[in-house]
Amino acid sequence: MTNGVTSLAPGLYLVATPIGNLEDITLRALRVLREADRIACEDTRQTQKLLNHFGIAKPTLSLHGHNEAARTPDLLAALEAGERIAVVSDAGMPGISDPGMHLAAAALEAGVAVYPVPGANAALTALVASGLPTERFLFFGFLPSKAGERRTALEKLREGADERLTVVFYEAPHRILETLSDLAAVWGEDARVVLARELTKLHEEFLRGTVAEVREALTERDKVRGEMVLLLDAVPEARVVAAESVGERVAALAREEGLDERDALKRVAKERGVSKSDAYRELQRERGKR
Repeated sequence: MTNGVTSLAPGLYLVATPIGNLEDITLRALRVLREADRIACEDTRQTQKLLNHFGIAKPTLSLHGHNEAARTPDLLAALEAGERIAVVSDAGMPGISDPGMHLAAAALEAGVAVYPVPGANAALTALVASGLPTERFLFFGFLPSKAGERRTALEKLREGADERLTVVFYEAPHRILETLSDLAAVWGEDARVVLARELTKLHEEFLRGTVAEVREALTERDKVRGEMVLLLDAVPEARVVAAESVGERVAALAREEGLDERDALKRVAKERGVSKSDAYRELQRERGKR
């Protein structure tokens, strides 16, 4: 504040808020929230806890997935009249699997300035500590909740993969075991994954391993709780095939897991998305070349 006049320029401010640890709020975010004319919140009750903690008293209104379209015209009119409106989600960056995207697009189309106020984000927080490649990554967000649609989405993702990259999903605790089962069916039980749970909170946890290993670790628990980010080391099928022949993979499974040739071929066929007979024919062709 200078001479009683706010220093914040008119426009829409997309303000990142902590995903668990209140110390992750930025100084700029606090200034914007203090100087904005009002704050649009995914859940006003949740945001009020944050505002109370930092001693911020500002008018709030709800802006969530069910009312964003209806709210946008009124908010847009206020922005065009020169208001300073901050948008926050319950946690993280607005517009990333949270409300804010449609209002921001409408504001830009109307010529209203939109200012991102960066800060905490669950996807990037999980990615940098996952141990998986960060050079190329794809943020997928939430997979479909219905089993058939979820499996189809994963299959399309695999079909379209042409280079190795890390895929970042958000997932609910009550669906995580089903999602891991679908990942195993589509990408293979040996695909590498990382499950980041309760990020920045007291019980923060990273589970790293194959799909089968992470799923087994979760099934041993009485209940699976917490906000979750699931990361997949998405290696294209062609890369897997080129790196290891059928015979080499069968031998590795026999050596590492004690599988006989029949069971090893079943695993190889599943991993490569081919029939067992096709895998067997390829094995015979490899042996015929010796």
